[in-house]
Amino acid sequence: MKNKLVARRYAEAYIAFAEPKLGLARCVQDMKDLRTVLRQTPDLLSFLRAPEVSKEDKAGLLDRVLSDVLTDETRTFMKYLMGKGRVTLLVSVAEYIRIVYSHGEVVDVVLRTTFPMELEIIGRIKAQVEAFARKKVNLYLELDPDLLGGAQLVVGNTIIDGSVRNRLMQLKKQMLLAKVGS
Repeated sequence: MKNKLVARRYAEAYIAFAEPKLGLARCVQDMKDLRTVLRQTPDLLSFLRAPEVSKEDKAGLLDRVLSDVLTDETRTFMKYLMGKGRVTLLVSVAEYIRIVYSHGEVVDVVLRTTFPMELEIIGRIKAQVEAFARKKVNLYLELDPDLLGGAQLVVGNTIIDGSVRNRLMQLKKQMLLAKVGS
């Protein structure tokens, strides 16, 4: 919860810093692009977190590698987070901005199940998520046998977990608490 609040503050600071120069649409697009880059190259975040690499080397890499993808303002913001030791919040900040400032845009939602679902059921789920989010939804389906049954819905940073695996974990915690309390 604390990280969400901190990420929100940094996200609002980024918007206050970059929006006058870039416009809101470009700020949102940069955060979407940043999120994509971090997903496609998970080693980048590890590199930016590495204490043995100097801040100058990290900043140089950002400017060399991301200058074609991200604006100067976004790279400056990333360097600021590095300086504050908050580079791990990049994904949360990007996700917050994408969700909050994408007025009327489409939201990406992942539906994880253990088995293929009928199109009618998928359509009803999509309609319910759109009604809840008040936005159009791109629904992506993933088969995940580790869930053991049920389904899991991922909307931005929010996970709605109705999987059997999650229910078993909750039951295990309750049993351990009951055993300790006896």
